[in-house]
Amino acid sequence: MTLNERIGQLCMIGIEGPEVTPDLRAWMKEFQPGGVIVFSRNLIHAEQIAQLTNELQTIAGDTPLLIAIDQEGGRVSRLPPDFTIFPPASLIATSGSTELAYQAAAVTAKELRAVGINMNMAPVLDVHTNPANPIIGDRAFGTDPEQVSRMGAATIAGLHDHLVLACGKHFPGHGDTMKDSHLELPVVTATRERLETVELAPFRHAIDHGLQAIMTAHVHYPALDPTNPATLSYPILSQMLRQRMGFEGLIFSDDLEMRAILDHSSIGDAAVRSLQAGVDILLICKTRDLETQAIEAVRQAMTSRDLSSAELEARLARLQRVKQRFAYPYTPVNPRQLHTQVGISTHRALLAHIQDQARAVT
Repeated sequence: MTLNERIGQLCMIGIEGPEVTPDLRAWMKEFQPGGVIVFSRNLIHAEQIAQLTNELQTIAGDTPLLIAIDQEGGRVSRLPPDFTIFPPASLIATSGSTELAYQAAAVTAKELRAVGINMNMAPVLDVHTNPANPIIGDRAFGTDPEQVSRMGAATIAGLHDHLVLACGKHFPGHGDTMKDSHLELPVVTATRERLETVELAPFRHAIDHGLQAIMTAHVHYPALDPTNPATLSYPILSQMLRQRMGFEGLIFSDDLEMRAILDHSSIGDAAVRSLQAGVDILLICKTRDLETQAIEAVRQAMTSRDLSSAELEARLARLQRVKQRFAYPYTPVNPRQLHTQVGISTHRALLAHIQDQARAVT
């Protein structure tokens, strides 16, 4: 691979619509992104999704893509209605059953794999400690770190056992924020001791139970780093997450196009600083020009040695280990078999059972 292509492997990009355009094909051939994340704007029905992922993987060639989605359930669901859409994490947690959490994740994974999606940006491992939080709420498994830890680990297992890479988010915890990081930079003023015992506990538990990917929070924690939000923080990502917590998997940034980042930095600067902090994979979810600018800025930083070639190789090695488990060998999915895999009666029956359990408790 050229340097640009090796850098491209460190990017997970968003695409504009439901099909591969000639411009997208040419861009992917030139820069070889390591992954693609899909949203509702890309997804019409199961057969179309299968055709899209097959085409994206064909373009990627010998190095399969991580193809990701935010399919948490509830209000953060990207899949169209022919899939089995589970309720939010908070409702699943009302049963107290880790087995139901596992089964819901397993069904989600089976349906994702059926259409060629091999990564889910879930579970949310945030502890919902602030009732005024505008962005987390029912996306969290609850207000108790132990419950979030148990349900989170069960969800991770359900995804991983069915060959979908889980991504715990938003490290080191978005549950105590008063602002939405899509729109502005939140600040969490909790003490280090409180963060250690509450916010970090589910992440520590998930790492101990096999979590292979973590997404950062665009949130400032002065007790952990007086200057930078977590996504740009060496003390948080490299010293705490990597060194002290022993995390050996992939660190994904949250979307670098969010206002919490772009209101304070150019995309190129944010990309370089994220990598310097310890991020492995840069998530840029929509704008092609920004994706290109980020890769160019990282290339310049490699040339000037602001980013080291040894760290580039370490990131590529981590990515390759994860892809070996979840992306290799790539086998095209068969759109004609989807009626036996997606939205089927056994999956819908589990959904109905979970809803009944929640109603019985509430």
